Amino acid sequence: MSAAGLRRAVRESVSGLPREFWWLWTSTLINRLGGFVATFMALYLTMERGYSATYAGLVAALIGLGGVVSSIGGGVMADRLGRRPTLLIAQTATAVSIAVLGFMEHPVAIAAMAFVVGMATNASRPAVQAMMADIVKPEDRVRAFSLNYWAINLGFAVSAAAAGFIAEYSYLAGFLGEAVMTLACAVVVFVKLPESRPVRTESQKRAEPEIGMGSVLRDGRFMGVVGLSFVVALIFQQSSVGLPVAMGAAGLSSSEFGLVAAVNGVLIVALQIPVTRFIEHRDPRRLLIISSVLAGYGFGLTAFAGSVALYAMTVVVWTLAEIVNAPTQTGLVVQLSPTHGRGRYQGMYSLSWSVAALVAPLMSGQIIDRFGADWLWGTCAVLGTVAAVGYWVLMRNLGRGGVVEGVPVREEPVAGAGEVARVA
Repeated sequence: MSAAGLRRAVRESVSGLPREFWWLWTSTLINRLGGFVATFMALYLTMERGYSATYAGLVAALIGLGGVVSSIGGGVMADRLGRRPTLLIAQTATAVSIAVLGFMEHPVAIAAMAFVVGMATNASRPAVQAMMADIVKPEDRVRAFSLNYWAINLGFAVSAAAAGFIAEYSYLAGFLGEAVMTLACAVVVFVKLPESRPVRTESQKRAEPEIGMGSVLRDGRFMGVVGLSFVVALIFQQSSVGLPVAMGAAGLSSSEFGLVAAVNGVLIVALQIPVTRFIEHRDPRRLLIISSVLAGYGFGLTAFAGSVALYAMTVVVWTLAEIVNAPTQTGLVVQLSPTHGRGRYQGMYSLSWSVAALVAPLMSGQIIDRFGADWLWGTCAVLGTVAAVGYWVLMRNLGRGGVVEGVPVREEPVAGAGEVARVA
């Protein structure tokens, strides 16, 4: 793509989105710029504190368990209390708990506080996704989710590289720095973002039943998407658990891991916008199948890496999978979510990643300690194959335009600040 073409693609990608979206985007960017702890947590526990890979996996799993608990709770809060109050509560709790975790020394105290951090951190995710769907028109949502994902990884590219160097100076500085940045997110939400939860009329309440968690669980097609999301998430979780432990065991430093991890964010920053425009009208079946295979075998190739350059090459492969999978799958989730139940549906979708964050560390720690890292990377290749087959089976009746047969596209008006969104 030429420079002029790239400028045109960027201009078309960012134009026409509401102001509220950009403040939410800014909050996301600030949050990820301060995301130091997730990058160096495994190294902090194994190298600074001297614990085993199994214990590091246990702590990461407890963070995931906290996320499991709050995924559903955060979704229900987003529907009942509203998106804005949920974000403020979750971000404030995250800042406090991460700061406290940095001062914990006893293994039981570290584990307990890690659980609290997982609860607080994950509670905001359903609210963010629901608010974005509320304020952005249906035809712009894939683009909006892609831009938000781009912000996540722009922040990650910076924080991942910085985290390694911060860790060599002071791990505590990393904990406190993330706490301050998370508080800054809460300030942006408080000052700039109005409530976006759609208000239903009495006629709508009579015509459409309330959405409870039982309704979500009975939605077979959506739960199939959630299950496949869990399998893919198991693979991607290895970037923050299995990969740093394996690189540390191979004798590489925390700063070298930070540089390798930053490749993921840098590539997404460079490629997310042009790739999203390329895949926007492509067959989602093929995109999800291809991305699953690339994810599984991208991590599988890590078994053959032995240097920083080779580790970085494997990151390139599974990053391409991530760039394709994220907007495609998120767009499908929004399409399958009824307007008045977005928080709960997003909570269930978030649950798939939270459960993966719980299972993946236990899985990777046990496999690495018992059999070696190569077995972990082989498992990732198998999981990628399973996910690809699963998407092929589930999406056989998905049209090329991304419309699921039997599921109408909801083209409801979108609420601006203080306005009412009505279901068509």
